[in-house]
Amino acid sequence: MRGFSLICSVLSRSLTHARRTSEYQINVLRFHSDLPPPSLSGRLGPYTWYKDLVAQGKLQHDPHQEKVALELDNLLGRLEQYENDMEEYHLNLSKWEETRENERRRLLTEEAEGKQKGGVFSSVNKHRSRFVERWMSRTKPENVEPGVGKWVSYLNRERKLDSLIGRRPTAPPAPKGLYLYGNVGSGKTMLMDMFYSATEGIVKHRRRFHFHEAMLQIHEHMHKIWKNQVEEKSLQSGISSWIMNLPFDTKVKEWIDAEERYNQEVYMKNILPAVADKFLVDWQANQRGASILCFDEIQTVDVFAIVALSGIVSRLLSTGTVLVATSNRAPRELNQDGMQREIFLKFLAKLEDHCETVPVGSEIDYRRIIAQTSIDKIHYFWPLDSIKINEFENVWNEVARHSEGRITSDTIAVMFGRTLEVPQCCNGVARFTFEYLCGRPVGAADYIAIAKNFHTVFISDIPMMSMRIRDKARRFITLVDELYNYHCSLFCTAAASIDDLFQGTEEGKLFDLERLALT
Repeated sequence: MRGFSLICSVLSRSLTHARRTSEYQINVLRFHSDLPPPSLSGRLGPYTWYKDLVAQGKLQHDPHQEKVALELDNLLGRLEQYENDMEEYHLNLSKWEETRENERRRLLTEEAEGKQKGGVFSSVNKHRSRFVERWMSRTKPENVEPGVGKWVSYLNRERKLDSLIGRRPTAPPAPKGLYLYGNVGSGKTMLMDMFYSATEGIVKHRRRFHFHEAMLQIHEHMHKIWKNQVEEKSLQSGISSWIMNLPFDTKVKEWIDAEERYNQEVYMKNILPAVADKFLVDWQANQRGASILCFDEIQTVDVFAIVALSGIVSRLLSTGTVLVATSNRAPRELNQDGMQREIFLKFLAKLEDHCETVPVGSEIDYRRIIAQTSIDKIHYFWPLDSIKINEFENVWNEVARHSEGRITSDTIAVMFGRTLEVPQCCNGVARFTFEYLCGRPVGAADYIAIAKNFHTVFISDIPMMSMRIRDKARRFITLVDELYNYHCSLFCTAAASIDDLFQGTEEGKLFDLERLALT
């Protein structure tokens, strides 16, 4: 029954969670957002913040939540010194990288000078080179891989650089992050968001991602990197300006350029570290320091998620990023289907090494309690009869009138250069049918775009769902989750109550909605 509770809770919380308020919008579900951010209230830590909300009666005291708030507060206290240590480290790292790159180019130039003086590429040695080339092709072992010469020269150059410049500076030990897990509605996201808000002004580089948004950003970064590689390879003359200005023959310059390209190929061999380096920080901003990654609802839904999370999160943790994550499952329960087991176990080891695992042990689903006690119930209209449909239309017309704009259609940008048509909208309010949003091949990227562009969303004609329309049900779960994640208010008409909206199979067995959302 856990999956059923999940979607009922998520739908209930979205229906009561408004980004803005009006006479038709419910009070914000996350009561902690009623307080000003830490930067405006004397840097309020998660523990003090939580205690204040309890004292004000905005939160019910929960010893499990209080314990987690204290853990987050302790982590926040360790971050200030860590930020100072990381700034010093990155200053040393920047100098080391600059010196190493200059020295690497110097070594390349020296090698090129030797080739120029030796006439390796001159016309005088053309016939000799052809003879040597033919002889080498006859005597070369069959198991020698193409490019092995570049690989050897690359390794030799790296060894020389290590001896001349020294090894990469060592990052200061990072404080352990936190992995919060527990039942639906136990307060994990609320507590993580308190911590994230409290890091403002303490940590320079901080990001908060929901799982779907993170996966989409990873896809987008990978696409951009691959695209840049293709564009670079398509250039007729890829020789960079610093090589063009060297006093060498064209053939020698082409050799240097080939070595440079190989250096980049080695770096790009595994694309995930390159994506990770762009995931949190714009490294060209030249302002480096500690990084915080808050990751809500971490999941391993498929092979790509396991591989991407393993490569990117492992890289971030190895380079000093502090992770605070939430999930419905403990780390070792994330991959119940056993996909990519070896990669997952490496990721798990890295996660357990860099994060304290903290259960949020509350059995209470606070989101459903708040939804059930809400004073305003006009956000969910059921069943689909003429009376409820008329009530829904009246609310839509009234909200649109209060928005002081003309109802029109619009086109909004979606990730990867795509767009989505919005049939009806007006100053931050949009209206769709269930079939338009969930009956077509759309997904998380489209729902995130809607949530970013509109503070209130109306959805009509939501049917009762079963495994027969599981694709639509899965999209609907993602849609509602993203609307909640971006604090949108949801109004809808449906064929049944929230508790009865998701039906069993023809045999009568209730399907597991949580597993459906993860497939």
